[in-house]
Amino acid sequence: MNIDGQAWRTIGLEPDGRSVWVIDQTQLPHHFCTRTLTSCDQAASAISTMVVRGAPLIGVTGAYGLMLALQVDPSDAALVAAFDQLNATRPTAINLRWALERVRDRVISLPLNERAAAAREEAGLIADQDVAMCSTIGDHGLGLFQQLAAARPPSRQDQPFQVLTHCNAGWLATVDWGTALAPIYKAHRAGLKVHVWVDETRPRNQGASLTAYELACEGVPHTVIVDNAGGHLMQHGEVDAVIVGTDRTTRRGDVCNKIGTYLKALAAHDNHVPFYVALPASTIDWTLDDGVAEIPIEARSAAEVTAIQGRVLTGGAAGELAQVQLTPDGSDGFNPAFDVTPARLVTALITDRGVAEASEPGLQGLYGCG
Repeated sequence: MNIDGQAWRTIGLEPDGRSVWVIDQTQLPHHFCTRTLTSCDQAASAISTMVVRGAPLIGVTGAYGLMLALQVDPSDAALVAAFDQLNATRPTAINLRWALERVRDRVISLPLNERAAAAREEAGLIADQDVAMCSTIGDHGLGLFQQLAAARPPSRQDQPFQVLTHCNAGWLATVDWGTALAPIYKAHRAGLKVHVWVDETRPRNQGASLTAYELACEGVPHTVIVDNAGGHLMQHGEVDAVIVGTDRTTRRGDVCNKIGTYLKALAAHDNHVPFYVALPASTIDWTLDDGVAEIPIEARSAAEVTAIQGRVLTGGAAGELAQVQLTPDGSDGFNPAFDVTPARLVTALITDRGVAEASEPGLQGLYGCG
């Protein structure tokens, strides 16, 4: 995607072919910088501290993390240890285990001296396939947006198509294009006038910091709103569609996404606004049925709730990033990172293979039996 006129991915090999660079998302939107990962420990830390985040990107980072581990020690014991270390960093996103299993299965039967190179090749293949899947998701979502825009009353045909999104499911959450934002980028480039309502997405503000940053780089008109404003906008006819991503989707179509997604789905349902979820095949967990009961929900540090990071505007530290405490001393915080939206609230799933009903028959119609 575009940053100051230059095309970027979120992750790639350094020129030495033995280390990996990533965009440090903890510094955005105020500072753009990359970080080099040279060890499995550094890859695991990048995932757990959200230097990289978003289910597809986490998976690719994990795949490269196994490569980094095998360059040091290609033994079975080291492979198992690195797999377990990386897999434990973020328990909710299924893409991480999926990518780790792909690399493990690729190298396990190879001679020790061939494992690191094979892991490098497989990780690169996973990254390239993610780009292709996200681009295709964008194509399928563009078709839906064009149909919805054309079906609006004549009085609204000249107005922008209004999309609300939650968290960040753009190119920063993937390798390129994104999931929920891919149809928006495709629509913008196709000439469809589109405006995006960007939920701030507390407590880490991935919408206000990352989604808004992406849209600004691409030149897509957008407005950042507080998380609780979405229902109000829907009640007043200011939202034509809601689209979000997902970190894990059950075989019957329940979706697990950033905390607050469920509330957006309820508001959309109550106001007859279509609610779409965009996802690649790697995000489907065919082993799970009931998302509310079965998907593990990551609980992150309460400090993400009780404090906030931003750029200092005045004083001697102006321009620097700082954390500011929001709550009184002694007030605790609870920080579940995700919630589950039942399939009954999802209008459709937009996948790399097409648009499907949020149900087991719908998904199987595109992917078979998984």
